[in-house]
Amino acid sequence: MIAVALAAVIRCAAVDATTDVELLDRWRGGEAAAGEALFKRHFDSVYGFFETKCAPADADELTQATFLACVASRDRFRKEASFRTYLFTIARHQLFRMLRTRYRRDAKLDFELSSIAELVSTPGTRLARNQEHARLIEVLQELPVETQSLLELHYREELGMDELAEVFEVSNDVIRARLSRARKLLREKLQDRQALASRDDWAGRLARG
Repeated sequence: MIAVALAAVIRCAAVDATTDVELLDRWRGGEAAAGEALFKRHFDSVYGFFETKCAPADADELTQATFLACVASRDRFRKEASFRTYLFTIARHQLFRMLRTRYRRDAKLDFELSSIAELVSTPGTRLARNQEHARLIEVLQELPVETQSLLELHYREELGMDELAEVFEVSNDVIRARLSRARKLLREKLQDRQALASRDDWAGRLARG
Protein backbone atom coordinates (compact mmCIF):
# COMPACT_ATOMS: atom_id res chain seq x y z
CA MET A 1 0.00 0.00 0.00
CA ILE A 2 2.83 2.39 0.86
CA ALA A 3 4.54 1.65 -2.45
CA VAL A 4 1.33 2.33 -4.37
CA ALA A 5 0.79 5.63 -2.55
CA LEU A 6 4.41 6.64 -3.14
CA ALA A 7 4.09 5.84 -6.83
CA ALA A 8 0.99 8.01 -7.05
CA VAL A 9 2.82 10.92 -5.41
CA ILE A 10 5.71 10.53 -7.84
CA ARG A 11 3.32 10.52 -10.79
CA CYS A 12 1.62 13.68 -9.56
CA ALA A 13 4.97 15.41 -9.07
CA ALA A 14 6.00 14.41 -12.59
CA VAL A 15 2.80 15.89 -14.03
CA ASP A 16 3.30 19.12 -12.05
CA ALA A 17 6.79 19.47 -13.52
CA THR A 18 5.56 18.91 -17.07
CA THR A 19 5.12 22.02 -19.21
CA ASP A 20 1.83 22.95 -20.83
CA VAL A 21 3.23 22.23 -24.29
CA GLU A 22 4.47 18.79 -23.23
CA LEU A 23 1.06 17.96 -21.77
CA LEU A 24 -0.60 19.22 -24.95
CA ASP A 25 1.64 17.04 -27.13
CA ARG A 26 0.86 14.00 -25.00
CA TRP A 27 -2.83 14.86 -25.13
CA ARG A 28 -2.69 15.15 -28.91
CA GLY A 29 -1.06 11.74 -28.91
CA GLY A 30 -4.12 10.24 -27.24
CA GLU A 31 -3.22 10.48 -23.55
CA ALA A 32 -6.47 11.65 -21.95
CA ALA A 33 -4.84 12.06 -18.52
CA ALA A 34 -2.52 14.71 -19.97
CA GLY A 35 -5.53 16.71 -21.17
CA GLU A 36 -7.19 16.41 -17.78
CA ALA A 37 -3.99 17.62 -16.08
CA LEU A 38 -3.80 20.57 -18.45
CA PHE A 39 -7.38 21.60 -17.71
CA LYS A 40 -6.96 21.14 -13.98
CA ARG A 41 -3.90 23.38 -14.08
CA HIS A 42 -5.78 26.26 -15.71
CA PHE A 43 -9.36 25.75 -14.49
CA ASP A 44 -9.27 28.35 -11.69
CA SER A 45 -7.88 31.06 -13.96
CA VAL A 46 -10.44 30.45 -16.71
CA TYR A 47 -13.29 30.29 -14.19
CA GLY A 48 -12.02 33.49 -12.61
CA PHE A 49 -12.18 35.22 -15.99
CA PHE A 50 -15.92 34.50 -16.14
CA GLU A 51 -17.00 34.81 -12.51
CA THR A 52 -16.74 38.62 -12.45
CA LYS A 53 -18.90 38.93 -15.55
CA CYS A 54 -21.83 36.57 -14.99
CA ALA A 55 -23.70 34.40 -12.50
CA PRO A 56 -21.96 31.32 -11.06
CA ALA A 57 -24.04 28.93 -13.17
CA ASP A 58 -23.06 30.82 -16.32
CA ALA A 59 -19.42 30.90 -15.24
CA ASP A 60 -19.52 27.12 -14.87
CA GLU A 61 -21.12 26.72 -18.28
CA LEU A 62 -18.70 29.08 -20.00
CA THR A 63 -15.69 27.44 -18.37
CA GLN A 64 -16.85 24.06 -19.61
CA ALA A 65 -17.55 25.51 -23.06
CA THR A 66 -14.05 26.98 -23.19
CA PHE A 67 -12.40 23.67 -22.46
CA LEU A 68 -14.70 21.84 -24.89
CA ALA A 69 -13.79 24.38 -27.57
CA CYS A 70 -10.16 23.78 -26.74
CA VAL A 71 -10.70 20.06 -27.29
CA ALA A 72 -12.36 20.72 -30.63
CA SER A 73 -9.62 23.06 -31.83
CA ARG A 74 -6.58 21.62 -30.06
CA ASP A 75 -4.71 20.97 -33.31
CA ARG A 76 -4.99 24.65 -34.28
CA PHE A 77 -2.67 25.66 -31.45
CA ARG A 78 0.72 26.07 -33.13
CA LYS A 79 2.68 26.97 -29.99
CA GLU A 80 3.35 30.50 -31.22
CA ALA A 81 1.93 31.76 -27.91
CA SER A 82 1.58 30.15 -24.50
CA PHE A 83 -1.21 27.61 -23.99
CA ARG A 84 -2.56 29.86 -21.22
CA THR A 85 -2.87 32.74 -23.69
CA TYR A 86 -4.59 30.40 -26.14
CA LEU A 87 -7.14 29.44 -23.46
CA PHE A 88 -7.95 33.06 -22.62
CA THR A 89 -8.42 33.82 -26.32
CA ILE A 90 -11.02 31.04 -26.49
CA ALA A 91 -12.59 32.20 -23.20
CA ARG A 92 -12.99 35.72 -24.54
CA HIS A 93 -14.80 34.48 -27.63
CA GLN A 94 -17.03 32.20 -25.54
CA LEU A 95 -18.02 35.18 -23.36
CA PHE A 96 -18.89 37.24 -26.43
CA ARG A 97 -20.94 34.40 -27.87
CA MET A 98 -22.98 34.05 -24.67
CA LEU A 99 -23.59 37.80 -24.34
CA ARG A 100 -24.66 38.17 -27.95
CA THR A 101 -26.97 35.16 -27.79
CA ARG A 102 -28.58 35.97 -24.47
CA TYR A 103 -28.84 39.74 -24.33
CA ARG A 104 -28.75 41.25 -27.81
CA ARG A 105 -29.87 38.67 -30.31
CA ASP A 106 -31.11 41.24 -32.81
CA ALA A 107 -28.46 43.90 -32.33
CA LYS A 108 -24.75 44.11 -32.89
CA LEU A 109 -22.81 44.48 -29.66
CA ASP A 110 -19.69 46.57 -29.33
CA PHE A 111 -17.74 45.15 -26.39
CA GLU A 112 -15.51 48.19 -26.30
CA LEU A 113 -18.60 50.24 -25.39
CA SER A 114 -21.14 47.89 -23.74
CA SER A 115 -20.55 46.95 -20.10
CA ILE A 116 -21.65 43.93 -18.06
CA ALA A 117 -23.77 46.23 -15.88
CA GLU A 118 -25.67 47.33 -18.98
CA LEU A 119 -26.16 43.81 -20.32
CA VAL A 120 -26.77 41.76 -17.17
CA SER A 121 -29.32 42.86 -14.60
CA THR A 122 -28.05 40.67 -11.71
CA PRO A 123 -24.40 39.70 -12.31
CA GLY A 124 -23.00 37.35 -9.67
CA THR A 125 -19.49 36.82 -8.46
CA ARG A 126 -17.87 34.74 -5.76
CA LEU A 127 -15.01 37.23 -5.57
CA ALA A 128 -17.29 39.94 -4.19
CA ARG A 129 -17.38 38.45 -0.68
CA ASN A 130 -16.10 41.51 1.10
CA GLN A 131 -16.80 45.18 0.70
CA GLU A 132 -13.51 46.04 -0.97
CA HIS A 133 -13.84 43.39 -3.64
CA ALA A 134 -17.54 44.10 -4.03
CA ARG A 135 -16.84 47.78 -4.70
CA LEU A 136 -14.12 47.02 -7.21
CA ILE A 137 -16.17 44.37 -9.01
CA GLU A 138 -19.14 46.75 -9.22
CA VAL A 139 -16.95 49.40 -10.81
CA LEU A 140 -15.33 46.89 -13.17
CA GLN A 141 -18.75 45.71 -14.29
CA GLU A 142 -19.63 49.27 -15.25
CA LEU A 143 -16.73 49.32 -17.70
CA PRO A 144 -17.02 48.05 -21.28
CA VAL A 145 -16.59 44.28 -21.41
CA GLU A 146 -13.30 44.52 -23.31
CA THR A 147 -11.94 47.06 -20.82
CA GLN A 148 -12.94 44.91 -17.84
CA SER A 149 -11.41 41.82 -19.42
CA LEU A 150 -8.18 43.65 -20.24
CA LEU A 151 -7.69 44.96 -16.71
CA GLU A 152 -8.45 41.62 -15.07
CA LEU A 153 -6.18 39.62 -17.37
CA HIS A 154 -3.34 42.09 -16.86
CA TYR A 155 -3.62 42.53 -13.08
CA ARG A 156 -5.11 39.28 -11.83
CA GLU A 157 -3.66 36.83 -14.35
CA GLU A 158 -0.51 38.93 -14.88
CA LEU A 159 -0.53 38.64 -18.66
CA GLY A 160 2.14 40.78 -20.30
CA MET A 161 1.79 42.98 -23.36
CA ASP A 162 2.66 40.24 -25.84
CA GLU A 163 0.14 37.85 -24.29
CA LEU A 164 -2.58 40.49 -24.10
CA ALA A 165 -2.01 41.40 -27.74
CA GLU A 166 -2.45 37.73 -28.61
CA VAL A 167 -5.65 37.34 -26.59
CA PHE A 168 -7.25 40.53 -27.91
CA GLU A 169 -5.93 39.98 -31.42
CA VAL A 170 -4.36 43.41 -31.82
CA SER A 171 -0.85 44.84 -31.89
CA ASN A 172 1.26 45.59 -28.81
CA ASP A 173 0.96 49.33 -29.43
CA VAL A 174 -2.82 49.07 -29.48
CA ILE A 175 -2.79 47.05 -26.25
CA ARG A 176 -0.59 49.62 -24.50
CA ALA A 177 -2.92 52.41 -25.57
CA ARG A 178 -6.02 50.46 -24.49
CA LEU A 179 -4.48 49.60 -21.13
CA SER A 180 -3.61 53.23 -20.51
CA ARG A 181 -7.17 54.31 -21.33
CA ALA A 182 -8.58 51.47 -19.20
CA ARG A 183 -6.58 52.56 -16.15
CA LYS A 184 -7.68 56.15 -16.64
CA LEU A 185 -11.33 55.15 -16.97
CA LEU A 186 -11.15 52.99 -13.86
CA ARG A 187 -9.56 55.78 -11.83
CA GLU A 188 -12.33 58.13 -12.89
CA LYS A 189 -14.98 55.67 -11.72
CA LEU A 190 -13.36 54.80 -8.40
CA GLN A 191 -14.52 57.47 -5.97
CA ASP A 192 -13.04 55.92 -2.83
CA ARG A 193 -9.70 54.23 -3.47
CA GLN A 194 -8.30 54.37 0.06
CA ALA A 195 -9.41 50.93 1.26
CA LEU A 196 -8.76 49.26 -2.07
CA ALA A 197 -5.28 50.71 -2.37
CA SER A 198 -4.26 49.06 0.90
CA ARG A 199 -4.66 45.56 -0.50
CA ASP A 200 -1.69 43.52 -1.68
CA ASP A 201 -3.56 41.24 -4.09
CA TRP A 202 -4.54 41.90 -7.71
CA ALA A 203 -7.46 44.05 -6.58
CA GLY A 204 -5.16 46.42 -4.76
CA ARG A 205 -2.74 46.65 -7.67
CA LEU A 206 -5.63 47.33 -10.01
CA ALA A 207 -7.13 49.98 -7.75
CA ARG A 208 -3.77 51.74 -7.49
CA GLY A 209 -3.43 51.58 -11.28
